[in-house]
This record gives sequence, C-alpha cells and structure tokens, in this order.
Amino acid sequence: MKLSVVIVNYNVCYYLEQCINSLERALRGIEAEIFVVDNHSRDGSVAYLHKRFGTRIRLIESNHNLGFARANNTAIRQSRGRYVLLLNPDTIVDENAIKKVLDFMDKNPKAGGVGVMMQNSDGTIARESRRGLPTPFVSFMKMCGFTRKYYMSHLSWERPGKIEVISGAFCMIRRKVLDEVGMLDKDFFMYGEDIDLSYRVLKGGYENWYVPAHILHYKGESTQKSSFGYVHVFYRAMLIFFRKHYGHLSFLITIPIRFAIYLRAILALFQMQYKRMLKSLALDHRDVDSPLYCFVGSSSMLRECRKLAMRKGLDAVFCRKLNEVEDCNVLVCDIDNSFTFAEVLNYSRQHPGRFQIGTYSRKTGVLLTHNEVIV
Repeated sequence: MKLSVVIVNYNVCYYLEQCINSLERALRGIEAEIFVVDNHSRDGSVAYLHKRFGTRIRLIESNHNLGFARANNTAIRQSRGRYVLLLNPDTIVDENAIKKVLDFMDKNPKAGGVGVMMQNSDGTIARESRRGLPTPFVSFMKMCGFTRKYYMSHLSWERPGKIEVISGAFCMIRRKVLDEVGMLDKDFFMYGEDIDLSYRVLKGGYENWYVPAHILHYKGESTQKSSFGYVHVFYRAMLIFFRKHYGHLSFLITIPIRFAIYLRAILALFQMQYKRMLKSLALDHRDVDSPLYCFVGSSSMLRECRKLAMRKGLDAVFCRKLNEVEDCNVLVCDIDNSFTFAEVLNYSRQHPGRFQIGTYSRKTGVLLTHNEVIV
C-alpha cells in the first residue's frame, strides 16, 4: 500500500464529504486507503458517511471525543501505507497535489515530512503553511509582532524548501519515520501536536519540507474559536510543548515565556468577554449588507441554483464561465461537472482577496462557503 490518508471528523459532515470527493480525485492511480475517525459527532455524520461512501472509506466510530492526536493514532495503527497523510476535514485537495508530494518524497529519502501551500477561502496564501519552531526567542519575537522568522518569510512560495513545522491540516509523513520517532503525542488534545511531531522528526535526523502543491483550508470549521474551551485548549497546548522541549532551560528564560503565554490567554479571554458584553448590550450593531453570490457552472447547475437562491432569499448573479464572473462576495462553482478543484483553487489564487470561494454539488444539493452550509 502506497498511502494511508487519515481524517478526523467532528460535526462537519458536509465539509468532510467535499474533502473526500476532492481527495478521491487526487488519489486516482495511487494505491491508497482512506480512514475517517469520527470523534462522536452529534450531527449525524456517521450515518451520512455510511450512506455517501460505504466501503470506499474505513470509518472508525468513536464513542468519545478522543481529541485530534488520539484519533489520528487510532487510525494510523490500523493503516498499512508506506506514507501517511494527516488531512483536515475542512480542506479541498487539488487533483495534482498528492501525486506531487509523493513524487517529491520518493526522490528525497531524507524528507521525513512534507507540507503544502494552503490557501485561505479568499484565495490568499495561509502563512502557517510554513513555520519555524517556536523556540523561546522565536516565540518572544512573534508575541512582539515580529513574525518573519516564525513564518519563514525568506522562502519562495514557488519552489520546495526546508521548513521546521508542518501544519497538521496537511501533513505527509513516512511510516518509517513514525515508527522511529513515534506517533502524535496524546497529551495534546487539539493544537500543538503538529509542532511537537515536526520537532521530533527533525530530532530524529530527518528533514521537513514545503512543496508548492495546493489545498484550500477553511481554517477551523470544525472548531469553535470564540469559546472559553478553545482558549483553554490552545494555550494549554503551548504550555505542554514548552514544558516538554524547553523546560530544562534556566528559570530566567522559562518564567518570562510562561508568563507571556498566560498573559496572552488572559487577554484573549478578556477580548472575548468584552465582545460578548457589547453584543448583549446591542452596542456592536453594524449594518452588514447581504453577501452577493455569483454562481458559475453548467446550465443545469444554474437552474438548480436559481431555485435555491429564490428559496433562501439570496442576492445572486449567474454566469457560465469563470472569465464572465462579476464582482461578488462569494463565488460559487459547480464542482461536479464544470470545473476541477484545481481550476477553482487556481482561479481563486489569481484573484486573492476578491471573493470567498464556495462550491455547489448537484449530487447533494449542498452549497458550501467558508462560514455556512446551505441545503
């Protein structure tokens, strides 16, 4: 078996369905298996996935929310691929991405892990596609607003380059490396486990690389980033990583870093509560125009989307080709027949910040954008 793909799902069945559809196109001609670990979702994900994919995926149905690290490890233990790809459910994979990464790893045996160019939903490049290790110095500089070293901004986006941290949203790693350095650290419930694994790959004598293959990442549709739980888990992960790898340093170094982490967590909670208070007092009222959707695709897709727009009261325009697209807030593409995922991602990349990318599937009748599911 060449490749095992592992996806952890929690209450994002529609995004996951789109992810798997794009993944299956990218895996054509590659001997591969797809594992989905459902972390006790409450949105009917398990039944939905059984209905949509059947035996095309290996579905592990957990009775508890295991967290990201434990869930991935559960599937990795059952997998057989020479390479393992950890993939987020809220991603779209370019049809050429996986072959490009596998070819690179086959030719570079010192590459223990590989990450790719992640696009935001508005076509801009996600800086976290390439990161440096959060050493005490780098962490201090980042907290002060100096992020060039942390995001490795000196590297070209168009050529492969050595990096230190691979994002867990798309992390290709050799089975041999996992056998040597270990799987994800279960002490990290969510966040930080990709940094920890990347660091252990480097300490094991291997290299981490960035390869200019493309995915779209909706960036956290499966997590609620406006909750106390998010702040607690995120900053706890930072502390776990720091204690694990830098706890041996002098108190003169460790105390200021720990203080800074606690301070950032407190400030994040304060800002969150402040926004909630303004909202409860109706003091944050802002006039927000309804988004303008531009649907582009086949005649049959446009007929369905006209009905959808009327039923949902959406402001919308319709066109057949990407070069006919008008100014809009959300560009909704037909990904069943009219366009490949690669074409959609490339067009978005050519117009960064102009609009958010959405997709419509006639097979399911679901419209997906960066922040909503319309059925």
